Amino acid sequence: MATAEPNATPTPHDRVRTAGKGGLGLTAVGVVVFNVAPFFNWVHLEGTETDRTGYETDSLVPFVAYLGIGLLLAMAYAAKRARRGQHRGLTLVSMAVAIAATIQCVAFALNPMGGLERGDDLAASIGVFIGIVGAALWAVGSGLLAKEVEGDDDVDLDLRSHSRDRSSTTR
Repeated sequence: MATAEPNATPTPHDRVRTAGKGGLGLTAVGVVVFNVAPFFNWVHLEGTETDRTGYETDSLVPFVAYLGIGLLLAMAYAAKRARRGQHRGLTLVSMAVAIAATIQCVAFALNPMGGLERGDDLAASIGVFIGIVGAALWAVGSGLLAKEVEGDDDVDLDLRSHSRDRSSTTR
């Protein structure tokens, strides 16, 4: 078993590069905007004065918004605690959820859901478009964070096979 010397001088390879936080900031803005969107009108019932908010229209809208908050908090925690400033898998999951939210909002803008079973003639309102902007910012921010170096090593080593090689020689 190898141990580090207590008075060892750090080398350039000992420095840990971390992911930048710009993508996390943009993700936060997108999640906040997407969480505001359900409070606005998402549909208007044609021929009447009736409007429905995102909360009244589809329960999936606030669920995805709350999921975004959870993912953002987890990514912020990973940014603080992870050795290299992020957990790439978590960041990619956040990006995938944001892309799905964007597609859901675009589909909703093209053909508002919820009116078919009631026979309503619905038109998309401002809340849908706020949701599109928020989800798109969330997706782009997560994508920017995922593409960060996350401490990618300059030296191309497969640490898993390298550690297996060392453990097999010590037996």
